[in-house]
Amino acid sequence: MARNLIGAIGAQGDKVDLVSDLRIYDKTGDAEVQQRLRFQADVEARRLIADMPADTSLWVTYHNYYKAPDLLGPKVCAARDIPYVQLESTRATSRLNGPWSDFAKAAHDACDAADVIFYHTANDLITLEREKCGDQRLIELPPFLPVTSLPSASSCDGSMLTVGMMRHGDKMASYQLLAQALSHLTGDWVLDIAGDGPARAEIEDLMAPFGSKVRFLGQLDRDALQESYATASVLVWPGVNEAYGMIYLEAQASGVPVVAQNRPGVRDVLAPADYPAVDAGSDGLAARLQTLLADLALRRSLGASAQEYISNRHLMPAATERFWQAARALIGGNA
Repeated sequence: MARNLIGAIGAQGDKVDLVSDLRIYDKTGDAEVQQRLRFQADVEARRLIADMPADTSLWVTYHNYYKAPDLLGPKVCAARDIPYVQLESTRATSRLNGPWSDFAKAAHDACDAADVIFYHTANDLITLEREKCGDQRLIELPPFLPVTSLPSASSCDGSMLTVGMMRHGDKMASYQLLAQALSHLTGDWVLDIAGDGPARAEIEDLMAPFGSKVRFLGQLDRDALQESYATASVLVWPGVNEAYGMIYLEAQASGVPVVAQNRPGVRDVLAPADYPAVDAGSDGLAARLQTLLADLALRRSLGASAQEYISNRHLMPAATERFWQAARALIGGNA
């Protein structure tokens, strides 16, 4: 997503520089790590204040949050008197106590310093709006694909498709829900799974009861994955604790209907349709899959609606326009 944002910001010819490669990130809540990173950030901020080009007109920070606060932007922007904006920032008041308290406070302070915060999901907006600082602007910037046009629509007459990294935690939880849903399906069906990772052996064990009905494709490059989208009947992925999920955008861009749970974040990137509630569990997922598998015309109709939704809301031109509509005002007209 960060690479996509750089491309979108520069799509109208504006020069975008990655001004620092300092990685400010504390995975475990270690006070010594945080102290060391603060020292490194102070050194880096002084360098940027002195060396950054004189014509720098805007600072953009991506994903400021309690494990990775922006320790550079507020200092540099204050010293150089340039506007400061953030993309996909979150506020977590629950982290103001505990092992990340220092970094959580820094992330909150950075949010307060921003002239504009672009948010990707309605879930992020809740705390951003509740704790908004002064006349700061909060502007929606929906997640987007780094393209300007859509591929051809899927035929929707192939196997079902799942695309997901194979790792423990939330990804494994989605695979477990998926396996439970598959156990409820009747009739002929086939599921292709694209992805790989450290939990692959366990996921293969989960799917073993289905025999040849589940096929493991491994990790696919972009072209190979697009070939799968070109015929997929359905993309199925429960979406446990997904921030939003780029695979939903990719599938819908190809006219593939999606079966996912109606979850915060996930729902922000799904075309209007009937998505099972979380409380419905695997039964809800299975019922929705059974309905779609039985009706090719419905799948194609939903796929066409999904393509229109993605075209209007989730491609790079729309993101570029939303970003600069707000940013131009900060840096002065045609700067």
